[in-house]
Amino acid sequence: MPLHPQLQAIVDAAAALPPMETVLPATLRAGYEAQTARLARPDVGHVEDRMIPGPRGDVRIRIYRPDMQDGHAVVTYFHGSAFVICSIDTHDVICRHLCLVLNAVVVSVDYGLAPEAPFPAGPDDCEAATIWTAENATSIGGDPARLIVAGDSAGATMATVVARRLRDAGGPNLAAQFLIYPVTDYPDPAPASYQERGQGCGLTASAMCWGWDLYIRNQEDRFHPDASPLRVADLSGLPPAYVITAEYDLLRDEGKAYAARLLQAGVDTALVHYDDMNHGFMGMVGVVDRADQAMIAASGWLATKI
Repeated sequence: MPLHPQLQAIVDAAAALPPMETVLPATLRAGYEAQTARLARPDVGHVEDRMIPGPRGDVRIRIYRPDMQDGHAVVTYFHGSAFVICSIDTHDVICRHLCLVLNAVVVSVDYGLAPEAPFPAGPDDCEAATIWTAENATSIGGDPARLIVAGDSAGATMATVVARRLRDAGGPNLAAQFLIYPVTDYPDPAPASYQERGQGCGLTASAMCWGWDLYIRNQEDRFHPDASPLRVADLSGLPPAYVITAEYDLLRDEGKAYAARLLQAGVDTALVHYDDMNHGFMGMVGVVDRADQAMIAASGWLATKI
């Protein structure tokens, strides 16, 4: 199936831009924020930014509430980044849609990015924010017994790490994990999808390797389970997982492999593959029809777990 025409137009337009790995991270971040600021933002009941304590200092979060009622499920969301770019501002739209479609409180986390905050700063920030969310769920209109971790791309990596860390620590307990085209393994060796989809589909293989190089300062950390979750020896006992992969995505194979490992470990797992989508398509919710359909389908599955 060819790439969806709405996404092909976006890929074609982006082809004129300089490669990501040739641009300073600060410039990339500003560009992505300017680009996503033009997207239409659906209204939610209440939005609030806060600073919460983290392992390296305060961490910025944004809380989305569907209404001012209490007892909602709570999603702690980690934005995609290639470990280097994006923010809670670039992912404002996807979090608003998730809040409304799932009818849940969403806590979006501005975790530390490389090169300023290399591994393991991101997972550490995300774990601290998830624990804060569990401890403060009631005060933000949520139910601490109905917690989900979620993220896209490198943010989905953070979600997998947090889920495993909390399992090993004995809690807080999670009802589910929502993993959108997750990064699950350092690409050495790179899977076939790096060759098949590493050019001309949006995110490139060279850009992803650039992000890894900025994120991992110590070579021995490349295959650390907190960096490469596919290398974790034991995935049993993790919360139910909804995993999205896309055909035109160089992360396709490692996302599928991680879902297979979860299933082998006895984890309740749904793998949903979109044949005509590319990396980042869920960020086009509200613009690309298939992204809207994917959000509705994922929220329907998550609703059965909470």
